[in-house]
Amino acid sequence: MPEPTAPLHPETPRSRVAVIGGGANDEHEVSLASAAAVTRALRSLSVDAVPLTIDRAGNWRHTDGAALTPSEAVALLTTCDAAFPALHGVHGEDGAAAGFLGMIGVPVVGSPVRAGALGMDKWVTKTIAEAVGIRTAQAVLLGATDTLDGFPLEPPFVVKPTTGGSSNGVSVVRDTDEYVAAVRLAREAGDDVLVESFVTGREVDIAVFRDRAGALRTGSTLEIGVAEGELFGRTEKYDGSAQFTVPAQITDVQHGAIEHAARTLYDTLGCAGVARFDFFVTDDGVVLNEVNTSPGFTEQSQVPQMFAAVGLPYVDLVRALLEATLGDED
Repeated sequence: MPEPTAPLHPETPRSRVAVIGGGANDEHEVSLASAAAVTRALRSLSVDAVPLTIDRAGNWRHTDGAALTPSEAVALLTTCDAAFPALHGVHGEDGAAAGFLGMIGVPVVGSPVRAGALGMDKWVTKTIAEAVGIRTAQAVLLGATDTLDGFPLEPPFVVKPTTGGSSNGVSVVRDTDEYVAAVRLAREAGDDVLVESFVTGREVDIAVFRDRAGALRTGSTLEIGVAEGELFGRTEKYDGSAQFTVPAQITDVQHGAIEHAARTLYDTLGCAGVARFDFFVTDDGVVLNEVNTSPGFTEQSQVPQMFAAVGLPYVDLVRALLEATLGDED
């Protein structure tokens, strides 16, 4: 029988940590799964976990589902030593949760406002990445009022909202007849739309966090099995059919390029907690796809698999993230 997981700090008073899940967006259910997994891990560390939910309408709810007024939510949150937002998408991952928690004086396990806001906007992320020498796909930004006369790029190209995640509103346009419908689909998930050249390459991700000693730690690379010419879509992400290879079968040079780019972006964006960086490995080098400052975080999600592969299992990863936030010393 395996040894039970040691408490976070057995010699100190029990830590109290709020875990926030849900969110008023189309990643609500995914976030609930992440929050439930974090709560289980914290409790195995003898942490007093306080699960809270933001429902689809943006209202706060307690562990038992009872409604909380905003003032009641603040009162409860401020009894905690830290908050672990497991929120994905807009009104959470985009810096909203970090800003709110910072204003009421609750330390956050995760990225601050700046990194969340920059990382959520795919156009801004691309602009920053290019400025620090990291390649991205050729792209055009379509504003909410821009007309759809002509075609911004030669097909095939990808159309997606500039914000959000879980591949919501994302499609590949292979024929110009598909263009208008693709933009309309993307605009259902956000006003601004990104049109990107389709990149032919292997999709390889890596995750980074800064530990309490200030060192950047990376997980193993992870390759996503995607059929040639297709996307890693929402269905494949959550129906259990996704094929992951850990570590990715890439060369040392490719691994070095991915790790360097991820570390550079982590610091440039001002990330904290764990962030995931998604790349394409092509015949011409590494190309950034996007950044996730609050990635999926169940035990089976990509990020925990990456760190488990380098000897940091899920519960220990949660412990390390919490210790980095609390700044505790042994």
